Amino acid sequence: MTGGPMAIHAPSSVRTGWAHWLESYVMMTRWELGSLRLLLPLIVALQVIIGGGFALGIGLLFEDMPARNALYLSTGVTVVTLITVGLVLGPQLVGNRKIAGTYDFMWSLPVPRTTQAAAWTTVNSVIALPGMVAALLIADWRYDLPLHISLSIVPAVLLTIVTATMVGYAFAHAIPRPMITQLITQLLIFFILGFAPINIPPENLPAWLASLNDWLPFYHMAVVIRGGLTDGLITDVGSSYLVLTLYTAASVAVAAWVIGRRD
Repeated sequence: MTGGPMAIHAPSSVRTGWAHWLESYVMMTRWELGSLRLLLPLIVALQVIIGGGFALGIGLLFEDMPARNALYLSTGVTVVTLITVGLVLGPQLVGNRKIAGTYDFMWSLPVPRTTQAAAWTTVNSVIALPGMVAALLIADWRYDLPLHISLSIVPAVLLTIVTATMVGYAFAHAIPRPMITQLITQLLIFFILGFAPINIPPENLPAWLASLNDWLPFYHMAVVIRGGLTDGLITDVGSSYLVLTLYTAASVAVAAWVIGRRD
């Protein structure tokens, strides 16, 4: 018997499993790349120009930069190019989607929400990695750096990108007002370039500021990257890997909690 008030309807199936997750991840990655298709080449070019230009521009302030300072500056520039996309561009895009009204549409898509974070992390890597490589090559050409690149640079780069992306992802979704998000991204850039021991040794900072940076992720990002690019400049990277892992886990938890409240 069909129809009528006593009819029994089978519930619609919900797709699950790794195959569905991977399919959704590919779809969301294509969507993110497609939404930036006109801007993506420009963004990558800007990353290269900013990274290489910063290394060359700071060098103009010194007639003969000491080798250790040049090494700190050059490896620090690679860190800046890796993290600015996740910490600045990502939150700004989320804010723009809230203003444009497409933010709610994103969360209405029938895909696992983790795939959206994974897709944006992938796009960040596509944008950041060329800038990092170009900045390092330009800095090496300019200062003739004593680089010793090891295999540890691979997990260092991946963890740095993921941490920066997830930190930006968390506060972009947690803060309801896009204008506040924009202001925070500007403040982060100001702090990273001028007050975090990324491009300069930590001993050059006031003691209280150096101690503050011990609790922030930016210094530890520089530590793990330098550990993979140099020999002897950094002696202990284990604690920095731990700090970055904790920041990533905390950011994922915050983002999951905020997004979960939208159910």
